[in-house]
Amino acid sequence: MKSFYLFLALFFFFSVSVKAQKVFSVNYQNQADVKVYVAKYENQADLKVFKLKYTNQVGQNDGKWFFTDYQNQANKTLFFVDYENQADLKIFFVSYENQAGWRNNSKRHLMY
Repeated sequence: MKSFYLFLALFFFFSVSVKAQKVFSVNYQNQADVKVYVAKYENQADLKVFKLKYTNQVGQNDGKWFFTDYQNQANKTLFFVDYENQADLKIFFVSYENQAGWRNNSKRHLMY
């Protein structure tokens, strides 16, 4: 029975410590935690994002996102806006994992 409680405690600890890199795109702005604009150029972005293929690759708040199939699997919900001035966060999708990261650290709190 002790091992069950230990497992439960560890599971809770690790599930809480995930840094919101599992994301889900919602259809309505009022459902979103963060409003996101996809910039046309890298130098316009607050965050350079790399799309992960597998959920087990998710790490810290470092710009490596895994898009979940269901909203309840995500740590953050996103709504993609059409105009830059509507966004909380501006991102740019990169082609390689090592290019991902924050360009504007003052917005980092949005993805915790």
